[in-house]
Amino acid sequence: MNDTASTIAPEARPHLPRGVRLVHNEAQGGWVLLAPERVFKADAIAAEVVKRCTGEATFAAIVDDLAKTYAAPRERILADVTALLRGLADKRLLEL
Repeated sequence: MNDTASTIAPEARPHLPRGVRLVHNEAQGGWVLLAPERVFKADAIAAEVVKRCTGEATFAAIVDDLAKTYAAPRERILADVTALLRGLADKRLLEL
């Protein structure tokens, strides 16, 4: 994988595109991303990341907040959040 293509600019403001929502759905057993004609189950960690993707916080601020909240190494959070958000963006469930 090309490292440059997989990085996300620190000043990017990730957000859900029009028509995509994160909702808690008991029938689905937790958090789901609802998109037109598609439903994606999100685990608790993915939901915590997506909740922060409001378009207001920068990518760097989201990573910093998660590292502080979960007392985890920033480098690990950066790698995991980058992979998650890139995957969601590739599926058009998130705009960077």
